[in-house]
Amino acid sequence: MLTKASYQRILRLGFPFEVLNKDLRLIFTSNLTGAFGDGLYAYLLPYYMTKTLNASAVEVGILYAIVSLVAASTLFIAGMFADEYDRKKIMIAGWIAWIPAPLIFSFAENWLQMLPGMILWGFWFGGPTTTAYVVTTADKKQLTLTFTVVSSAWSVGYIFSPALGGYLAEIVGMRFVFYLAFVLYTLAALILIFIQSQKAEDFKQDSSKEQYSLLKLLKTRELLKYSAFFASIFFVVIMFRPFVPKFLGDIYHYGDFEIGILGSISFFGSAALGILLGKLGDRWKKSYALSVSMALCSFTLILLLLFNNFPILIFTFFLMGGSYITWSLMSAIIGPSAPESIRARWVSIPQTISMFSSFIAPYLGGILYYISPQYLFITAIIATAIMTFLASLAES
Repeated sequence: MLTKASYQRILRLGFPFEVLNKDLRLIFTSNLTGAFGDGLYAYLLPYYMTKTLNASAVEVGILYAIVSLVAASTLFIAGMFADEYDRKKIMIAGWIAWIPAPLIFSFAENWLQMLPGMILWGFWFGGPTTTAYVVTTADKKQLTLTFTVVSSAWSVGYIFSPALGGYLAEIVGMRFVFYLAFVLYTLAALILIFIQSQKAEDFKQDSSKEQYSLLKLLKTRELLKYSAFFASIFFVVIMFRPFVPKFLGDIYHYGDFEIGILGSISFFGSAALGILLGKLGDRWKKSYALSVSMALCSFTLILLLLFNNFPILIFTFFLMGGSYITWSLMSAIIGPSAPESIRARWVSIPQTISMFSSFIAPYLGGILYYISPQYLFITAIIATAIMTFLASLAES
C-alpha cells in the first residue's frame, strides 16, 4: 500500500524540475536536444582541428577567439531585438544560425575552411534573450535554481554525447557526427515553436526615455561593476577551456573515446553541481554559489596537472563541471536588477563586454600552451583562485 510518506517521496522525484513551468520545460527540452547535438563534436573539436586538419595550438586559439568576437558582436543586438520584438522568435533565430555550422565543419579540409562555420557557431542570440525570458516568467524566490536547472539541460545533453561522439568518430568518422549534430540543431529550433510568445512590457512607451539609451546604460555604475567582474571570470575560463581535451591527448596520450568519456563526466558534474549551487544561491547568496564554482575550477586544474590516473581524472572532471555553470550564475545575479522593459538589453551589456574582453583569451591560451601546457594551467589556477576570493566578497 502506498503510504503518505512514499507518495511524498515520489513527488520529490520531480525536483528540481518542478520549478519550471510549461514554457521553461520546453526551453529545457530544446536546450537538451541542441546540447546533445553540440556535445557530439564540440568537446572533440580542438583535438579534431589539430589531429585531422593539422592546425597548430595558435591556429586553434585564433578560431576560438573569432567565435568569442562574433558572440560579443551579436549579444547586444540580440538584447535590443529581444526587448523590441518577440523573445520567442529571437531564441529560434539563435538555433537557426547554428544549423549550417556542423555541415561546414564536415567539409573543411584545413583550419581556414572552418572559419565560416565558427562564425555561425558564434551567433549567440539566445544569451540575453533567454535570460530575460526566464527572469520574467520564473518564480523570483527560486530564480537561481531555475537558471541552473534550465542551464543544466546543456550539461545533461553533454553527459553522453561527447563519449558517443568520440565513439562514432572512431567507428564511422567525424563527418557522420557533424551530420547528426545538424539534425539535432534543427529539432531544437522546432521545439521552441511551441512556447508562448513574450514581449517586453511597456517597451514602446519607455524606449524613448533617455535613461534607456545605450550611452546611459554604459554609464550605469551597477552595470559597469558587473561587466568588469564577469569579464574577468569569462576571460580566464575561455583562456584554458579549449585546451583541456588537447592536453589530455598531447600530454596524457588519451584517444577520442577516453577524452569523450571525461567530457561526459564533466557535464554530468555540471548538472549535479549546478542544482546544488542553485539551491545554495537561493538560500544564502548568489555570489557564494559563484565563488564555489570558481574554487572548484581552480582545484580541478591542480588535479589535472598532478595526476595522469584515469580514476582520479574521473573525479577531477566531475568537479570540473562546476566551472560550466558560471554563465547561468552570472545571469541569475544580473537579471533581477534589470527593468522589465529593457531586461534583455540590460543583461546583454555585461555579457557583451565579457565576450569582447575574452575574445583574445583563446589566442593567449594558445600562446601559453605553445610555450608550455603546464604554464597555461598554472596561470589559470592562480587567476581562478583570485576570482574565488573576489566573488566571495561580492554582494548579490
